[in-house]
Amino acid sequence: MQQITGAEIVVRCLQDEGVEYVFGYPGGAVLNIYDEIFKQDKFKHVLVRHEQGLRTRRRYSRSSNKTASAS
Repeated sequence: MQQITGAEIVVRCLQDEGVEYVFGYPGGAVLNIYDEIFKQDKFKHVLVRHEQGLRTRRRYSRSSNKTASAS
């Protein structure tokens, strides 16, 4: 059986849920997730310049009625 990492599981779950955009501010705790995000092409990552910029995710979700995620 092939082993997969937690980061791979997170990315697969986002893909399975049909997430189109992930808004994030990279940091030490989530760097493994970012490595996996940049290996795939089913959703896009939007870099925010500050942690408070993650409010952008909420605005996108409300205005489009679509799922968005923040990391």
